[in-house]
Amino acid sequence: MGFGQNFTSLMAFSRYSDGQWQTPDIRPLTDFNLTPASHVLHYASTCFEGLKAYRWADGGIRLFRYRDNIKRLRASAKALCLPMPDETMLDDMIKQAVLAVDSEIPALPKSLYIRPTLIGTEDNIGAAGKASKEAFLYIMTSPVGDYFSGGIRPLKLLIDEVNMRSTPTFGQVKTGGNYAAALSSVIRAREQYGADQVLYCPQGNVQETGAANFFVLKDKSLITKKLDGSILPGITRDSIIQLAHNQGYEIIECDFTVTELINWLPQSEAFLSGTAAVISPVGHLIHNNKTLAVGDGEIGRQTLAFREQLTAIQQGNQVDKFDWVTQINERC
Repeated sequence: MGFGQNFTSLMAFSRYSDGQWQTPDIRPLTDFNLTPASHVLHYASTCFEGLKAYRWADGGIRLFRYRDNIKRLRASAKALCLPMPDETMLDDMIKQAVLAVDSEIPALPKSLYIRPTLIGTEDNIGAAGKASKEAFLYIMTSPVGDYFSGGIRPLKLLIDEVNMRSTPTFGQVKTGGNYAAALSSVIRAREQYGADQVLYCPQGNVQETGAANFFVLKDKSLITKKLDGSILPGITRDSIIQLAHNQGYEIIECDFTVTELINWLPQSEAFLSGTAAVISPVGHLIHNNKTLAVGDGEIGRQTLAFREQLTAIQQGNQVDKFDWVTQINERC
């Protein structure tokens, strides 16, 4: 089955009602009982996270930067006016969701993808301008392999200078509405241009794709859009920046234009970053019906090196100098 289509048997769950969160529990992964009037179905009161757990060769189970996912989920909940779970509760639920399915966690190089999700469940279709007073928080898990079933390959992106992935300050929120807003233009790009994704560049300003942050590698410089609310503060994004800084790269977080990007292409590499695929090389950009190669159009040497370094830390094959990895069980 494809990435994210196979699930474990159990999940962690808690409900918010009467002004408080119920004690979380572990329960079978079954359907929810939602009414047609549920807030989330009408007003998109939902946010989520994506992270991974790894079973290392020593039998220990490790989470990668999960505390950063907790902080981001809480920030998304606040932006959506959803009941906000406290850090301790989220921390415990993530760990318990993983430990409960210990026997279903695959060996390396596979991993367990973890999806904490928060949805508004109040029955009130008149609450378009009100926060949901009830909510579900659940954490489901999915054993996964490589995001690219046939191995990584250079992607082709369509540059879109008209549409925006999200509103100017809401791109930092990990909510389903942002992905839904980008979907139609991504599908059109695939159908009309054979593109894999859309690089959103409203008014000629480079931002990110529909589901990942965008980077350019030029000589010993790593270039990416600055965090200003319009793009997602990716945890993989931040990990790459720290790796590059540790290796002496100049880190340039700034606004840059499509014109500047095109001028850099012959001497550059480019890639996307995200939890699911880690790093996805970019080989070509489509602009004004012309296909432009990034470098030689193949997977960049520096891009591949960053991918290998990051996955090596996640899987226990390289020393974790950044304190990113947390063990949550005893060694076998």
